[in-house]
Amino acid sequence: MLQSIRDRSRSWGAKIIVGAVVVTMALFGVESLVGLFGGGGDEVAKVNGQSITRQELEMEVQRAIRSGQVPPEQERALRGQVLDEMIGERLLLAFAEEGRLHLSDEQLDQVIVTLPEFQDQSGRFDADLFRNRLASAGFTPTSFRAALRVDLKRQQLQQGLAVSDFVLDSERETLSALQSQVRSFRYHALDADALDEPVEVSEEELLAYYEEHRDNYQRPEQVRLEYVIVDRQEMAGQVEVDEEALRQEWQNRGRDADRRVSHIMASHNGERTREEAVERLEAVRQRLAEGDDFEALALEYSDDPASAEQGGDLGVISRGFFGDAFDDAAFALAPGQVSGIVETSSGLHLIKVTGLDQPSFEEMRDDLARELALDQVTGDFNRRVQSLIDESFAADDLDSVADGLGLELHESDWVSREGGEGILSEPGVMSEAFSEDVLVEGFNSEVIELDDDRRMVLRVAEHREATVLPLEEVRERVAASVTRIKQREMLLDVARQQVERLRAGEELDLDWQQVEGATRQRDNVPRSVLQAAFRLPHPEAGEAVFGHTSDGERVILIALDDVTAGEPDEEIDAFVARMAEQLRAQAAVQGLRSHLRETSEVTRR
Repeated sequence: MLQSIRDRSRSWGAKIIVGAVVVTMALFGVESLVGLFGGGGDEVAKVNGQSITRQELEMEVQRAIRSGQVPPEQERALRGQVLDEMIGERLLLAFAEEGRLHLSDEQLDQVIVTLPEFQDQSGRFDADLFRNRLASAGFTPTSFRAALRVDLKRQQLQQGLAVSDFVLDSERETLSALQSQVRSFRYHALDADALDEPVEVSEEELLAYYEEHRDNYQRPEQVRLEYVIVDRQEMAGQVEVDEEALRQEWQNRGRDADRRVSHIMASHNGERTREEAVERLEAVRQRLAEGDDFEALALEYSDDPASAEQGGDLGVISRGFFGDAFDDAAFALAPGQVSGIVETSSGLHLIKVTGLDQPSFEEMRDDLARELALDQVTGDFNRRVQSLIDESFAADDLDSVADGLGLELHESDWVSREGGEGILSEPGVMSEAFSEDVLVEGFNSEVIELDDDRRMVLRVAEHREATVLPLEEVRERVAASVTRIKQREMLLDVARQQVERLRAGEELDLDWQQVEGATRQRDNVPRSVLQAAFRLPHPEAGEAVFGHTSDGERVILIALDDVTAGEPDEEIDAFVARMAEQLRAQAAVQGLRSHLRETSEVTRR
């Protein structure tokens, strides 16, 4: 609940609520709420006489780290940025209060009742849910309202600045023209062939880079694992299934399969009695017994003219199409068989099954064999799993467990918490391997249910802590990084020299890639190249403008040949207008922040 309030903190002002209360409680305990709202703690800064405490700063820093926004190793650099942001927020709040910005109790109530975190399943505000969720975060309704009021005042100020600014028509037209501009240019990527000599890396350069980037060469905490697996599929693979059982299973499945049927119908009504209809179909049965064709007899005898013309064919049917009596007869027949006389509300029928909507026996044979084998070993599988549970719990190793159950003892290479390959990458495996019971206490793991057919138990055979790898182990990686950096720097020097020669009018033998009529949204040109081409100044008539840029490890020369105005586009104009307003609003808020810093008394400890 409070996490999602924090996600909307820009608009609903819940950043203080979540950051200052939930994280503070997690770090320092419930008693810290008194210090939070009442002051206290070492002072790290003072803004116009109001203190920012170390506790408040640490709370914000840890919140950023816990949210995953910043890795823990950047905590030191983060602390200064967070403090700077807190100072800016205090200045904005003070300015808002001096300007007598006001929020009524009714406005606060309206914000609170519209938050979905306090609404029931029907979307209505629930007072009990409101109190319970605040209480779970250490809040009373009064303290929640107070914190929300402060944050909304600050947002009110920023929104007021945003809507008070505007963009001139001339500015909007200029921006729109720039956005729709079309440019034609050429580019050429420099590679190692452009260098006069290959890149050489000295031992001193290797060592200096390694020392500066030691964090890039850390080996994470790792374990080597032993594990055993009970695999029902593997057990089933050792079972031979009887051929007769396979055919019987195929037939059993065919009983309920959709099927193609034909019929010959004899109706009985005012023109024909039921006895006469029976006699008619008995005559048909006699002719079938003598070898006559069912389709020809359907055309001659059937009172269903639509199907009679098709040899009695009714198409593919499922259970329920023609009623219970018809289904019972049709679904009891094998392909090619003809039923006895079947009576339905429409008359009397002879039914023939002409095919099953089911793969042939040969097509299904492997699947049937596998499924019947799985069924046969299920009982043994369950017993072995139970034995695995009992024996692995009591044992101090996995060797004896593997021997007792006739299982193979597997051994892994070194793996980290991120997991390895194959079975070690499956969900739940590494979390169990690095659990306290397994990693610290040295116990066998609980039985891990990998899927319906596999159970696994593991233990840690060896463990090693995270460490920085020595240079000799990562020498090739370090050398490759230094080589890439030096090559890029050398290529940049080459690019600068070639740009100067091109500007001087010299013709260079370069393999230019031509781009005609590119817009800023062109998607088949490297983004860095496109941006650099649109930053170059307009060329004079017949004269190209040259520049260069980098794209990762590549260095690219650019020759801008032509700039023309684009076609008017209402969608682009609307987009530019929105962006211009947003940029203006950001500039207004940033301008106020800068002014307040210059005119306020701010000290850091």
